[in-house]
Amino acid sequence: MKEFKLKIVLSVLGGVIFSFIFILLALVLPTQKEKVVIKKAKNKLEAVSHTFKGR
Repeated sequence: MKEFKLKIVLSVLGGVIFSFIFILLALVLPTQKEKVVIKKAKNKLEAVSHTFKGR
């Protein structure tokens, strides 16, 4: 019976620590995305090249 209680306590403790790590990561990691600057194509060749790079 003592082993079972120990397993339960360790499982709960492991879950709390695991959740705490993910909560800290959510607070530390940046949430804003960087702005992406889209260049307009100067001519037809650049437009075609851009469409092939996007695939």
